[in-house]
Amino acid sequence: MSLAIKVNNLTKSYGTNTVIKDISFTVNKSEIFALLGTNGAGKTTTLECIEGIRKYDSGSITVVGNVGVQLQSSSLPGNIKAIEAYQLFCKWNKVKVNTELFDAFGLNQLKNKQYEEMSTGQKRRLHLALALISNPDIIFLDEPTAGLDVEGRVSLHEQIRKLKEQGKTIIMASHDMAEVESLCDRIAILKDGKIAFIGTINELTNEIGRQYRIYIKTERPLKADDYEQGYSLFISENITDTLLELLEICKQTKNTVLDVKIEGATLEQRFMDIAREGK
Repeated sequence: MSLAIKVNNLTKSYGTNTVIKDISFTVNKSEIFALLGTNGAGKTTTLECIEGIRKYDSGSITVVGNVGVQLQSSSLPGNIKAIEAYQLFCKWNKVKVNTELFDAFGLNQLKNKQYEEMSTGQKRRLHLALALISNPDIIFLDEPTAGLDVEGRVSLHEQIRKLKEQGKTIIMASHDMAEVESLCDRIAILKDGKIAFIGTINELTNEIGRQYRIYIKTERPLKADDYEQGYSLFISENITDTLLELLEICKQTKNTVLDVKIEGATLEQRFMDIAREGK
């Protein structure tokens, strides 16, 4: 596969605090790639180094193609109108003003609204439109659906998938694990400035095991901890053996089973397994 981004032995410190510790990874062209990590793990600093807006101490970064970056919520002056911001970015990028992106992100009714009067979701849609003005090869999205309602999220996800179909490369950071699981081809999990995992979600599952969560509601709790809304929680890689064992315990202790629920582990749970590892 052709590479869009190559990060090699990247290191970045703030004073005596090293936040990125000799990390290396690649992003393929036409791939949706997510950087994940708890607060302070180094994902935002990594993105900013790749985007070229933050200097790094050592290592190298290669970016193949032109870049579009989603702005953060405080990036525009409060009194600028949406259409003025759009026209300004068109001029900066030396492209003809075309309102197709306004239509795509439902911004037409907001074009004369001042930035400071917009809701978080409206600002988010504007930022995304501005990031796409230059028709970039690589698009950086930081929490792309934060502040959007359900309809807005669905619409944006459709736009992201269309961009991938057009051959765009998308690198994103998100706390929404359902979003990541739905959109991303590969993920990288940062922990304490290092890459703890990189690969597909299926590869993550294979690496840490396919765990299931068994919720069992009984007349008397089976466990003192992990007990909520009347259910005791058991985590297992073998549903059959664990469930049979629990039912046998209930039978022997004459503890009536009221309900049983079984859930597969979510990406969020697998992510937290990595984040907690070694603590």
